[in-house]
Amino acid sequence: MPFNKILKRKIGIAFSKNAQPPWFSILKYILLGAFANFFWNRKSIWIVLIIVFVLLIPLHLWYRYKTHGWTKSYGM
Repeated sequence: MPFNKILKRKIGIAFSKNAQPPWFSILKYILLGAFANFFWNRKSIWIVLIIVFVLLIPLHLWYRYKTHGWTKSYGM
């Protein structure tokens, strides 16, 4: 599958109104804003971002593998 098609699909899923309940999207952006506010202008933000990246990218890829590119339910 071409990269452009994959990217469009990922963006469509990320901003879909049917992919996540509204309360989850609101909570996600509140937590993201609180995180950014707390760590802004601190040297430790890079350590935290690297740790989050190292932990969440494999989780994302594993979930994508188990759902066959988000085409099948994983049953959660």
